Formats: sequence, structure tokens, C-alpha cells
Amino acid sequence: MMGDRQVMQEGLFYEFSIDRHVPEDHLLRVIDRFVDLEDIRLQLKPYYSGMGRPSIDPELMIRMLIAGYCFGIRSERRLCEEVNLNLAYRWFCKLSLTDPVPDHSTFSKNRHGRFRDSDLFRKVFEQVLARCIAEGAVGGEAFAIDASTIKADANRQQGGPGADGLPPDVMHRRAVQEYIATLDEAAFGGATDAVPKFLSPVDPAARWTRTRNDGSAKYSYSVNYLIDCKNAVIMDVEGTAAIRTAEVYATRVMLDRVAARDSIKPERLSGDTAYGSAEMLNWLVNERGIEPHIPVFDKSTRTDGLYERSDFTYDPERDRYICPAGKELVQYRVAGRRAKAKPPKDGRYKYRSRKTDCDVCQLKPNCCPNLPQRRVQRSVHEAARDVARQIAASDAYLISRCERKKVEMLFAHLKRILKLDRLRLRGPNGAKDEFLLAATAQNLRKLAKLHIQGALPAAA
Repeated sequence: MMGDRQVMQEGLFYEFSIDRHVPEDHLLRVIDRFVDLEDIRLQLKPYYSGMGRPSIDPELMIRMLIAGYCFGIRSERRLCEEVNLNLAYRWFCKLSLTDPVPDHSTFSKNRHGRFRDSDLFRKVFEQVLARCIAEGAVGGEAFAIDASTIKADANRQQGGPGADGLPPDVMHRRAVQEYIATLDEAAFGGATDAVPKFLSPVDPAARWTRTRNDGSAKYSYSVNYLIDCKNAVIMDVEGTAAIRTAEVYATRVMLDRVAARDSIKPERLSGDTAYGSAEMLNWLVNERGIEPHIPVFDKSTRTDGLYERSDFTYDPERDRYICPAGKELVQYRVAGRRAKAKPPKDGRYKYRSRKTDCDVCQLKPNCCPNLPQRRVQRSVHEAARDVARQIAASDAYLISRCERKKVEMLFAHLKRILKLDRLRLRGPNGAKDEFLLAATAQNLRKLAKLHIQGALPAAA
């Protein structure tokens, strides 16, 4: 028989513990083991006034942001609503049932002020990374590098040609001021001398970019990850303009920063062809002593059936090439010319054969049918490129090529799980803030996963 709900007299006293209502296997409970934010008060102390009303605890705001990015809640207005309703979020943020939740505008005020002035998000990321190293989650032998484009918060149907500049009525905007301040930085405006094709009036630092997966062009930034291949821990993150030269520059910055901060230098670095330029390979091999497990960016391959540069044998002792017919290609034939020569401005040495040798050669139709003599160019960093080619033919390169996919998996997790396929903040600083918070959340989730699996050497 169906009965009515019996309404009992309400109790006069209640005893409620949030800690008992948060499951032991909840993600935030596991993550809380690795979050230590006691130092941020000392770091932010110079940016607070000694008078006035007490401010909101900065640890509370950082914990709220970490919880939001771990669960793909990037809207601060919605984050405040979720923390107000969700017991697990309240427990992680160390709030009781009666404690008020900060207003969403508090995050914006602190982010544009003391958080950026103190570079707080970078310090929080480094603290979490230091915990990853202390727990034994970082191997330090093999690193991988890659970049992915993230759509900017800019309408692709608005904006004008880059040659026309920006209208005067938008010069007061914060994103425009940040763009002007980064015009000389190699990660943004200084990455290339070319004028941007289009400029967005709301976020001019975003580049007009077309990706392979999405055929339509849009304003975008690039997020660059440097990871350790042991457990795919993010060693460093950098936001740049969505162009190749800026991404290569970010690789150097991140490797140097990891070496100076954590005293870790990898034995090998994996990457795709975008990082296989002669200058980059020379920097890795000769200046940093890192094995480049990177495909060489080479345009010497021909499709017309003629002999390629690889068909010519280089003699390093005599500094000359030997053609398939056994003839020599040299740089200088006049005595004393080599001693007076200066380094080539384009970074390429030119080797030429004798015209008399090519005129009587039977292989001329397959070598240089439309030229009087054959010419071969060689990069000034060709020795580093040869090192990369030798590594590409080894078995270790096959392993590195598989490990490199861990970076792409992190980008897929970033966009599909953490919902960061489009930026919410504008300007170079806004992009860096979001990338740092997302990388911090991914490292914390990685630590939680390894802890649950019992795969942390220090914990074991």
C-alpha cells in the first residue's frame, strides 16, 4: 500500500561533516595530497596593502581555479556557483557549509593585478612540477616537444588586413596594449618580420591561422608543451603566436628554463619536422649536447627524376662533393680564395662542378640538362643534420617516435576533457594564464592517476 511521507519534527541540533561526505576515491581528495600552497602568501605579501579591509585568501582563489580547470570549469561565474553547491569543491577549497564563496569579479581584479605582477600562476605550476619530481614521476632522460593551436576569443569575421593597422578607438583596450608591448618579443610580434595577414581589433596578438583538422582559418594562439616521456609529465609550458618560428623559439626557452630551474638536461629530445631546421639541430647537438630524435627538415628531394643531393658523396677531409660520374664539385678553384671568403649570408655553401666535365658527361641528362654545370648547396650546420639523420636510422628513434605521441595525447586531453579548445581570456598574458593553469591541472591529474595505480616510486 502506498503511504504518505511521514513528516517528523525537525531536530534542534545538526552535526554535519563535509569530510565524511567526500568519497575517499574522489579526484579532488587524491589531488589534495599533492597541493601545497602555503608559500603563496609570502610571495604575494609585497603586493598587498598593510591597511584597509582584510582581503580574500589567495590560497582559496588558487584552489578554486585548480578545481575548475581539473573539471573543465573555466568560467569564473559558473565556478563560484559550483563551489557553492558541490561539497567536494567546498572540501578541497577548505570552506565550511556556512563560509561564503568569493564573487566572480574578485578573480578578474586579482588576475589583472597582483597575480600577473607576481607571476603567481607560473610559480604554482613550478611547485606542482617540483612535487612530480619529488614523487619520482619524472625520468629526466627523454623529453618530447610539440605545439597545438588554440582558438582565441575573437570573431573570425571581424578584423582587417594587417597592413592597415588597428583603428584608433581600440588602442585603450588591455589586449591591444599587451600586443603592443610584445611586438619585440620573439614569441609574438618579433617572431617574424612579415606583416600579419589579418588583425583582430579585440585580440591583435592572435594569429590568423589555418589548421589541418579544421579547414577554416581563425585567430589562434599556440600552446607549447615540453614533456618528460616517462609518465608524460609537463616539464614546461609556453604560449606563443601560432607560427613555426615562435614555436621553435619556445623550445629553446623551455629547455634552458628547465635546466636552470630543476638542473635537468635530457639526453634526447623528440619532435616533428617543424623542429628539424638546421639552426635548431645545431643548437641541440653542438650547444646543448642533446640528441635530436627529430626528422630533418630537408627540401633537397626532387620529383623530376634528376639526381638529388643525396646522390652526391661528400668528402669532409677535402671539403668537396663527388658526383655519380666521379667528378668533383668544389667551392673555390682559385688559390687563396678560401682564406678570404666570409660565411655565407644565407647559411649555405655552394659547390660547383667544371663546365668542361659536365659537357662531356653521359649522365648530364639525368643531372643538369638545363644548366651548364651542376650545383649543390650545403648548410653551414650540415654536420648536425647528419647526426639527426644517423639517429633517424637507429632503433632508438622508433621508440622516440612512439613516445612523441604522448604530447598529442595531452593536447587531446586538454581540448576534450579540460574543454580548452577556445580561450576565454584575451591578450598574450591571458593566453599564458590559461595555459599555465591547464598544465598545472594536467600534472595534478597525472599525479593522482599514478598514486591510485601505485606507480609512484617515492610513494611505494
